[in-house]
Amino acid sequence: MGGDAYTFKLFGLTFNWTNIISGFIVCVIVFAVMYGLSRHIAMKPKGGQNVLEWLIEFTNGIVRAQFNQETSGFFSFFIFILFVFIFVANQFGLIFNLGWNGHELLRSPTADPVVTLTFSMTTILLSHFLGIAMRGFKNYFKGFASPMPMMLPINLIEEFTNFITLGLRIFGNIYSGELLLKLIAGMAFSHGLPTMIVSLPLEIAWQGFSVFIGAIQAYVFVTLTTVYISQKVVGEE
Repeated sequence: MGGDAYTFKLFGLTFNWTNIISGFIVCVIVFAVMYGLSRHIAMKPKGGQNVLEWLIEFTNGIVRAQFNQETSGFFSFFIFILFVFIFVANQFGLIFNLGWNGHELLRSPTADPVVTLTFSMTTILLSHFLGIAMRGFKNYFKGFASPMPMMLPINLIEEFTNFITLGLRIFGNIYSGELLLKLIAGMAFSHGLPTMIVSLPLEIAWQGFSVFIGAIQAYVFVTLTTVYISQKVVGEE
């Protein structure tokens, strides 16, 4: 378990097999779970429908906190899917952290900064695109010089720092959590039964804490996503 990821080159670019396979499996899991929860929709919800409706209401609450009534419906589905995907991706490596011959086969996709920075770049670019599309080119760029023209350099730097911190925050938490689990597992088999007895409760406790951290990071990511998009779409009221 652990080691470098499997990579391959195509057209001079390096691609990460570990991220591709892990990300694809996460997509399949998300699709299967959502399909299973929504198979038997009824007027009186029960079982899986209750879970699905709670998730939808939870993410809708995040959206409504940042957008007005006219625009909130436009972003609800996007934030819902983003939250579910990142939540599952954060937990994936806790169960399916596999390696072979010194290389990682499966891990949390969000334990790689390339993946998390791609998500953050998508969020930032989407916020700019929607800002121009919904407010107009002129009103959108006025926001960079608000509340006074001398704020322009600071606002531009803020865009870059938002991109970096949004991606690295979730990467740091998920990567460090999985790394510590590997270290505890390695300690368990280092000196036989005594270290196994000590390591087992530590492993269980950290697994539970990692589930909590993964959920919090998914919530933080989608909350900041709505904040960044709303700043561009809604603008100064």
